[in-house]
Amino acid sequence: MSTLVAFDFDGALSRTDMSVLLGEEKDVANEVRGLVEQGRRGEVEFGVSLRQQVELLDGLSDARVAAAFERIRLRDGAADLLDDLRGANHHVAVISGSFRRGIETALERERVAPDTIVANRLVIENGAVTGEVDGPLVEGGKDEALDRLAGTEGIDLGRTVVVGNGATDLPMLKVAGTAIGFDPVPVVEPHCDVVVHSLRRLRLYFDQHGMLEPGEGD
Repeated sequence: MSTLVAFDFDGALSRTDMSVLLGEEKDVANEVRGLVEQGRRGEVEFGVSLRQQVELLDGLSDARVAAAFERIRLRDGAADLLDDLRGANHHVAVISGSFRRGIETALERERVAPDTIVANRLVIENGAVTGEVDGPLVEGGKDEALDRLAGTEGIDLGRTVVVGNGATDLPMLKVAGTAIGFDPVPVVEPHCDVVVHSLRRLRLYFDQHGMLEPGEGD
């Protein structure tokens, strides 16, 4: 039977934070980083934090957005892990409140593609950021995204594995069959079935549970 494996992006698959990279292009990185951390710790509602981050980027040129996205770096071994999970016939998804274009840029560089990406969109008009964001996860709702995707793929929620680290991941971690915290913040850790602090440990978990064997998901 197939398993749905869903990853957060920033802080889990990526070792760089997309919003902070964008903030560096506009010289507002410190302000953005503060908002990101508040949202990650659950001190500010995710939708409020995200909108405030994007407002700080108002007027940033599309060329600088592209430059920021080119600087996104996956964690060592992340691309291989995604490939191997897909090779074992699991449905691999990225469910992120960050920006789809940046996620795709980073994954394409590593020549890896998940089966599904659910993410938001940084609104750009006339060659510049408008200060607005839209998409399915502006208000969070990662649990609903996971549930919809599992339903579409005919996979029971009990056969889902979620990897996340911040407060915005809590809803989908709570409903997942297996909740894996990747270096989770304190508010998240009590809700995790497994906690890892490196890609090596995460890969070891999947390996020990036979999830990297070709054909396992049949």
